[in-house]
Amino acid sequence: MPNKKRILLAEDEEHLLEAIKLNLELEGYKVSTANNGKKALQIFKEERFNLVILDVMMPEIDGFVVAETIRLENSEVPIMFLTAKNTNEDKISGLKKGADDYLTKPFNLEELILRVNNLVKRSLKGDDLKEFNSYHIGDKTIHFNSFELINEDGSITALTKKETMLLKLLIERRNEAVSREQILETVWNYDVYPSTRTIDNFILTFRKYFEPDPKNPIYFHSIRGVGYKFTDTH
Repeated sequence: MPNKKRILLAEDEEHLLEAIKLNLELEGYKVSTANNGKKALQIFKEERFNLVILDVMMPEIDGFVVAETIRLENSEVPIMFLTAKNTNEDKISGLKKGADDYLTKPFNLEELILRVNNLVKRSLKGDDLKEFNSYHIGDKTIHFNSFELINEDGSITALTKKETMLLKLLIERRNEAVSREQILETVWNYDVYPSTRTIDNFILTFRKYFEPDPKNPIYFHSIRGVGYKFTDTH
């Protein structure tokens, strides 16, 4: 396999981690490993990958949260879950978090390799969710990759990375209440715990950006005792 394709493997069972890593390397992949969710996110931000393989039950941050956080920044890299949780509800939950595949333990290594090869091929075609690189709210357009908001008159407002990530989370979960804890996990990665007031300030900023009348919001809502919600008809 020329120009080795890169895989991030996050698994807290050391023997399984080493066995999977060895088999993937025998297939010609370059494999970076992490034994907890926090380390997986750190590595993901430092390197570029063709596939991310995540155990669900990991220390520090679980695989579902890792996947959601990755999806806020990257909608294209394929994600596969490895997990002992095998109910239909677990699988649906994993797919909703942005996974492309879901393999339950114990699994056959040959099957794992086949699934890995298929997902990497898809990543190389670049056909994954590119339509979500931008989103329209009213007459304005958010460009997530460039952190820009295009206003109705064509002028550009620069967005911060945190603004962009929070917007993407709320839009992905549109018409649902998103808890403050969920926002902390996915946007702030547990590194900093902003006060409720800090998140409120982001919502106030979004209202200034998008609402026809910021005092009577139709898009961005604070739900007392629960969290925040973005409402749209897309």
